[in-house]
Amino acid sequence: MINKTPHLFCFGLGYSARWLARELKNEGWRVSGTHRFGEETREQASDENRLVFDRDHPLADFDILFADVTHVLVSVPPDGAGDPVLDVHGQDLARHAAHIQWLGYLSTVGVYGNTGGKPVNETSRLLPTQERSRFRGLAETRWQNLAVRSRLALQVFRLAGIYGPGRSPFDKVRAGRAQRIHSPGHLFSRIHVADIANVLKASMAKPDPGGIYNVCDDDPAQPSDVIKYACELLGKPVPKEIPYEEAVQTMSPMAQTFWADNRLIMNDKIKDELGVKLLYPDYKSGLKAVLEAEGV
Repeated sequence: MINKTPHLFCFGLGYSARWLARELKNEGWRVSGTHRFGEETREQASDENRLVFDRDHPLADFDILFADVTHVLVSVPPDGAGDPVLDVHGQDLARHAAHIQWLGYLSTVGVYGNTGGKPVNETSRLLPTQERSRFRGLAETRWQNLAVRSRLALQVFRLAGIYGPGRSPFDKVRAGRAQRIHSPGHLFSRIHVADIANVLKASMAKPDPGGIYNVCDDDPAQPSDVIKYACELLGKPVPKEIPYEEAVQTMSPMAQTFWADNRLIMNDKIKDELGVKLLYPDYKSGLKAVLEAEGV
């Protein structure tokens, strides 16, 4: 069943999904989706297009709800028990495969693990070192298996570090918590949230069931350089660099996992196959856009 008005359903209306939803609504799409139980704001609670979903709160009347859904985005992260969307509604989605034209699963470049700075592309072996990345890798495999069995039009997007308005290095600089950690040769990839939407829309326009895409910009960089540039844009003093060996002594366990992996993410496929032209191909253009959007 193909509708004149496309309908995107987002499992998890988080930061990236909300950006995409806003753009598609402006283009005339119908968009609905979910948030977790207990996280809804007053505005969300009164929005009939935002529904409560988590492992303990399945969607009611699924077949009615999905009767006209043409596109599905899954951004709900897996947990130690598995993938909540797959576990609760995987077979329901399979039942609607005939009219779901596109299903996007948001994963992470963390599934590649630590290559010591060597490049990885979409065909590289998955060797995740962090628990949350292992969960993602397992979830990818399970989604792929379901897609093969049911012919769901699945595409997997492995995202680099996400930034954008309200979620950028500016936040730490303004709060006086920015550090510049010196770790020579340790580069990180990132992606502006607008370019995530850019890639997803390009994929929707040219679906490739089974496709896997790395989503990052063209300019992997050291975090110390990114913080330095953020400080310069804000007119704030640039913190002195701290050797990684010193900084790691006071890092939280979560921060330590951030620094545990070093890899070079290749993004040729989104350009060669989807024809994507990045809006912000480097962190400098992206941060300038963030500052302008925040109006500060």
